[in-house]
Order: sequence, then C-alpha cells, then structure tokens
Amino acid sequence: MTASVEYIFVTPIEYPDEDGKPMAEGDIQCSYLTYARNALRIYFQNRPNVYVAGNLFIYYEKGYPESVVAPDVFVVFGVENRDKRSYKTWEENNQTPEFVLEITSKTTRSKDQGAKKGIYAFLGVREYFQYDPTGDYLNPQLQGLHLVDGNYFLVAANTLLDGTVSLPSQVLGLELRLEAGKLRFYNPATGETLLTHEEEATVRQAAEEKAQRLAAKLRELNIDPDSL
Repeated sequence: MTASVEYIFVTPIEYPDEDGKPMAEGDIQCSYLTYARNALRIYFQNRPNVYVAGNLFIYYEKGYPESVVAPDVFVVFGVENRDKRSYKTWEENNQTPEFVLEITSKTTRSKDQGAKKGIYAFLGVREYFQYDPTGDYLNPQLQGLHLVDGNYFLVAANTLLDGTVSLPSQVLGLELRLEAGKLRFYNPATGETLLTHEEEATVRQAAEEKAQRLAAKLRELNIDPDSL
C-alpha cells in the first residue's frame, strides 16, 4: 500500500519596498529630505557601522508586514552601511533608529504628531525631530524630542545673536539649525555647516570665480597676482 503525501504550499510573506506614493508632498519637502539624508551620509561616510537612509520602509515585527513605518530620514548605529531595499529589524540584529527626522507637510502632520510618534517611542528612537519648511503646520517650525523612560520631552532650543535657532542632537553630535527658516545641520566641533556634494561644488566654484575676478582686477593695476 502506498501512502499519499499531501503538500501544503505556504505563500511567503511579502514586505513591499514601496507603496507607490511620492517620497514627499512637494518640491520643498523633497529638497530638505534630500539635503538631510545626503549631508548626514557624508558626515558618517567614514563610519561603516552607521546607516543613514531616507523614505525607506522599516519593518519592525517579523511576519507582520503591516508593522511598518517610513521615516523621512533616519540614522541607525551598529549596523552595516550598505544599500537596502527596505529595513527589517530582525535582519539587522534588532537594531532600530536612534535618530529620526520628519519633514512635515499638510498631509503628514497628523501622523507625524500622532501615530508615528507613538511608533518611534515604541521602537526606542532616542531623538525625534520635526521640521516644517513652509512654517504653516508646526509652531515652532523646528522641534526636537528626546526619549526618557518611554516618553518624549522637548529638546530645549537656543536662539543665537543673529536669530538662528539651534537644537542640539546628542545622538548625532550635531546641531539642527534654523537659518532664516531653512534647516541646516551644524557641526560644533568644526564650526561648519554640513553640505551636500552639490553644495560643496557650488561653494568651490563661487570661490574660484571670485579669485579669478580679483586676479583680473590686480592685472588691470599692473600687479602680477602670482607674485603676491
């Protein structure tokens, strides 16, 4: 007698890499998301165990693809810095972000203030910053929260003499600054603002053009700029 074997096919659980929605509501939100992600990647580029990403799905419960959140920008310490299609915590030694930045807009403000805030606290995100580039939905425009015993408390802001608002990030070792309404990361150790590669190229080009104009002016005065 031959025994029959019944095979049961189990459909693998899918963890989508995208939801078909644009990564930001508009050009303004997208530009700051891109700046923050790229500037932080450059800042941490020599640390292979720091992972910086933006608008990437984070799955935080294996077997439950609905347990997902997609921060605009986040930083994870203690994991390999390599390209990922999505971030699954159980594949990354259960490491979760320690820093999150959300670029708030009309359609995201309720989630940023409610559901996402609760998820980040649950995940143990030590610092949660929000920035409203248009100044329409957050007051103040730049806000920071730090986690203490499972609850978020405001990060104290400092106002500099020129009116710049500065909020320290202990996790990053940087300051988030609001300069004339524009978000920038500032390194207090070097006294420099973090730039993207494109911004660095623009600054270099402007400096070269200025040097060329100065050299031309000196030659008009019969002064050889190379002799100075």
